[in-house]
Amino acid sequence: MKTYERVYEILAKSPDFVTGENLAKELGISRTAIWKAIQTLQNQGIVITSVRKKGYRLEKGDILLPQDISDQLNFPVYLNPDSTSTQLDAKHGMERQDPVPALYLAPNQGSAKGRFERHFYTTPHGGIYMSIHLKPNCHYTELPPYTMMVAAAIVKAIQRLTGVDTDIKWVNDIYLNNKKMAGVLTEAISSIESGRITDVIIGVGLNFSISDFPEELATKATSLFNSEKPSITRNQLISEIWKLFLTIPTADLVKVYKEKSLVLDKQVTFEQAGKSYTGIAKEIGDKGQLLVLTDDGQRKWLTAGEVSLTSW
Repeated sequence: MKTYERVYEILAKSPDFVTGENLAKELGISRTAIWKAIQTLQNQGIVITSVRKKGYRLEKGDILLPQDISDQLNFPVYLNPDSTSTQLDAKHGMERQDPVPALYLAPNQGSAKGRFERHFYTTPHGGIYMSIHLKPNCHYTELPPYTMMVAAAIVKAIQRLTGVDTDIKWVNDIYLNNKKMAGVLTEAISSIESGRITDVIIGVGLNFSISDFPEELATKATSLFNSEKPSITRNQLISEIWKLFLTIPTADLVKVYKEKSLVLDKQVTFEQAGKSYTGIAKEIGDKGQLLVLTDDGQRKWLTAGEVSLTSW
């Protein structure tokens, strides 16, 4: 573990100030090394109060600790501080033949993209950006509804750890107070020879503790924690999300997804084959299909890949 990570762990556990002398003594390093570690933490967005003769106190923020998360999940977790996309990090991990499952984390992303190659906003501090690599090795028809499962795991993890209720907007967005807080992107890789899905990479972008959004997003996006100090760390939430995803039966996660849906019984607008439709969302299938009763009386089952809801 790096020096700044060890300093962070000590400060995070202390409700009061810790002197530089005590930090240096506990870690067996110099006061200069402690000062450099504090500077590194502050550069990573950690708010630390420094008072002469009293020492340092952590006020707000956390750092990603991949080893701690790995210990919780019992599989490898990789952190790339220079990531352009955790989806790409996972694909590079496939090329290296990293063990599976594996989780790839980043404090920020330079070229993050969502469904249909849309750009999505990331911030240097306060976000969760991660992708998990799985090897289902099954026929497409047997593939679990991973997007639904991860979305449900996120909602359930947040409720368990914070008591905050969030909702799911079909098909892959998590909403808090009618604003987008997180999104899920699932990519499948198939074998031409066997016709089976060999690999799946599931990406998650989650606004954890962000107080300022660009003007064009301020009315559309929100964060789990805004100006207040988070009651949990990103490491805790990341661990809880994947624990639930990997241990709760698929049927139970699908049930949570349906119960937390924002669109059921609401009017939706979508486009299909170049034509615009409006109707009422009536049902979500176990594989994530959305049944819409259109204004002209048609019953349309929509799949994740073919439409984008434009209003709800």
